[in-house]
Amino acid sequence: MDRAGPLSHLTVIEFAGLGPAPFAGMMLADMGARVIRIERPVKPSGKQEGMKGGMTALMARKSDVLARGRESVFLDLKSTFGKEAALRLVERADVLIEGFRPGVMESLGLGPDDCLQRRPSLVYGRVTGWGQTGPLAQAAGHDINFIALTGALHSTARRGAAPTPTPGLIGDFGGGGMLLAFGVACAAVEAARSGQGQTIDASICDGSALLAALVHGWRSAGLWNAEAGTNNGDGGAHFYDAYECADGRYISIGAMEPPFYRLLREKCGLSGPAFDAQWDQERWPTQKAQVAAAFKRKTRDEWCLLLEGSDVCFAPVLSLDEAPQHPHNKARSTFATVDGITQPSPAPRFSRTPAAACRPVGEPGAETRSVLQECGFTEDEIAALT
Repeated sequence: MDRAGPLSHLTVIEFAGLGPAPFAGMMLADMGARVIRIERPVKPSGKQEGMKGGMTALMARKSDVLARGRESVFLDLKSTFGKEAALRLVERADVLIEGFRPGVMESLGLGPDDCLQRRPSLVYGRVTGWGQTGPLAQAAGHDINFIALTGALHSTARRGAAPTPTPGLIGDFGGGGMLLAFGVACAAVEAARSGQGQTIDASICDGSALLAALVHGWRSAGLWNAEAGTNNGDGGAHFYDAYECADGRYISIGAMEPPFYRLLREKCGLSGPAFDAQWDQERWPTQKAQVAAAFKRKTRDEWCLLLEGSDVCFAPVLSLDEAPQHPHNKARSTFATVDGITQPSPAPRFSRTPAAACRPVGEPGAETRSVLQECGFTEDEIAALT
């Protein structure tokens, strides 16, 4: 497997799970790390039997882009052999990542103490919803709950309307997975210097709060209104919002700075003293209604011809199908299609150690035999394990 990238010297053991841990594993694999994913062998249900069911399962696996670029190993971690195999893999690894509830890995005999005893320089990365400690640590939850507790969800509400859940963007992936990947990278740098490992407690709740740092700072200084949807940045300002066009599609405007605001007024015919007071929040509702009426006069494509590429701070609101086809995204290869699945390409970009091209999602358990052979297991032992 091609392992080009700045992390090509690292070996990561990932215990397969949901949400943030696989996202972190994808980021590490994208940057060249060898990520060996330990998966539980699961017998197919009756619903998956037959050609149609098999194809559905295959496409579901291929579309799970968070699992791309891995080597997959089947292990029964509740068995003595499976646990020992996992620990033998840990002995050869630089990083371990897992996303189970607090105490689960300890109950398997694979907690930080067990693994660091085998590999003292190991970076042991953990990500949970609420964190390893605190009164909610053992409670169930999902992305919407974690971002709700930190104020982040409140900031997605329109004035007088309910907050809008985001599909894992703020919590699971930004606040959880990306935070874990950052923590792993930091600890790996330190371990290379000290030779000592450590445990990372990455919490989706903590990460969501971190992503909302600027807004919390503004609120504390009285620069952010308590009422949602009345601020610059949450749809309250007439110069920073998404607007419907004549064809029912949408465009986005972010003309905050005075030169950009002046250009917006010039190009969109927003003349007159009514628009002179850009930052008078009492006028924003009236100004928004007038701006909305102006954008309803042309289609989205017509506004693109007039505004795209200018300093108005403009972009069309593209659908998931449209985004990969936009000329800017195509020029930068922001998206890639692998095995018929369109997905974002690895990022960020490096001048000297670029990442490899976007890699496919492998078959579950495909590398079980080869990885166990690397760890010194005999054919008889591998047969018992599998």
